[in-house]
Amino acid sequence: MKKNSSRKRKILYSVTAAALFVLLLVLFFPGDREYQRIPYDVVFLGDSVYGLCRDETSIAAKLQEKTGLKCYNGGLGGTVLGRADAERRLGYTKDSISAAGLVRSFVVKDFGVQRTVHIREAATDYFEDTLGDLGQIDFDQVKILFIGSGLNDYHSGTPIESTADPYDEYTYCGAIRSIVKELREAYPELRIIFITPPYTWYTDPELTCEEYDLGGGVLEDYVNAEIGLCEALNVEVIDIYHDYYPHDTWDDLYLYTDDGLHPNEAGREKIAQTIAERLNKE
Repeated sequence: MKKNSSRKRKILYSVTAAALFVLLLVLFFPGDREYQRIPYDVVFLGDSVYGLCRDETSIAAKLQEKTGLKCYNGGLGGTVLGRADAERRLGYTKDSISAAGLVRSFVVKDFGVQRTVHIREAATDYFEDTLGDLGQIDFDQVKILFIGSGLNDYHSGTPIESTADPYDEYTYCGAIRSIVKELREAYPELRIIFITPPYTWYTDPELTCEEYDLGGGVLEDYVNAEIGLCEALNVEVIDIYHDYYPHDTWDDLYLYTDDGLHPNEAGREKIAQTIAERLNKE
């Protein structure tokens, strides 16, 4: 009788210990539980124009202040809109954190590839936290997605268009078409708004984006293609290239940027105000 009682106590202790272990594991190591349900009204995807500044003066933070919408800054400096890997590997690290790669993960709700990203550069210290947050955002609740990429596609000389495949994500327009198609199918109520790259200056070499062709054309070629395609797809686009930053002289670069490319606080205020006016008007 005593043996049976002792054995029952051992079993009870074992079951209790196992239950506590599982509970602690779930609490402290959530792992791959499907979505943590972080609610946001607005998500920004983009390059360093949006991602470099991450404090209360960032474009996303300023827009939140102006509109009352809860905004998340998912901008990642150095990233592209489409894909850039010459060997076209879908798991390629930098391509997986392109706008096209992130959108694909939002659609399938799987950020497994992005969790493997390890970039050891001082300017990308925030990548790990940002990618972790993006993987946990409840995208079913997001009302507006802003996509402000394009400068690095231009810097990489990415082809603007493919005559063979209009949805080729290794081209600028192909990536835009693919992004829109996938988002509309997965999130039909989502409001998609593209934001063009801004006018840029390059102190080395001393050229503006009107003169600097890195293989795919000058920046305005990309901007015009984006605007035209968005109009054809009936997708919203905000143009912050044409008639936006003054650029009559080289000194104009300091009005709204720190270095000719990244917006200073006045530039971030200007872009946030432009976006807020679009949203508030409607």
